Amino acid sequence: MVRILDLEEYAYKNNIPIMMSDGIEFMCDYIKKNNVKSILEIGTAIGYSAIKMALVDKDIHITTIERDKARYDLAVKNICDFNLENQISVILDDAFNVELNNMFDLIFIDAAKSQYIKFFEKFKKNLKKTGTIISDNLDFHGLVKSNEIIESRNVRGIVRKLRNYIEFLENNKEFETSFYTIGDGIGVSKWQS
Repeated sequence: MVRILDLEEYAYKNNIPIMMSDGIEFMCDYIKKNNVKSILEIGTAIGYSAIKMALVDKDIHITTIERDKARYDLAVKNICDFNLENQISVILDDAFNVELNNMFDLIFIDAAKSQYIKFFEKFKKNLKKTGTIISDNLDFHGLVKSNEIIESRNVRGIVRKLRNYIEFLENNKEFETSFYTIGDGIGVSKWQS
């Protein structure tokens, strides 16, 4: 029998980014308190967060998108191991190629950090008027708020894009965003009333 702990250990050993434990607990509490039943997740990885969210309530349905074939295969296996294949649908594709007509209570963005603004803009049309977009990794290991010089050009680029995304959320006229220093930094965006 596979356990959540097994997924956490696998992710850690194989350097696969999954949500930090207090971040995923925050998400699961949010789902419970707000009676969320339909979720779109951008970035499945090994299925960890989708499984954790699905375990909150058997009436929750999650559509999750993963472009990496190996991670997709592992996610499907993990979801089946938890007997959650009726609650979680995994799409193997680049999120930018996916067109959905469904409307969701919650959209969870946890994929390529450099593309967060584009993900937000593309999928907001699939968010119910009472819905929420939650973005993870907004602190990016403390680097987003840090003034330290970042050696890696790649990491510098990611940090710059995340800062741009935070600014995009702060200045967004359609959405109001609350920021939480939980996990690796979480943004909770709701339609402006």
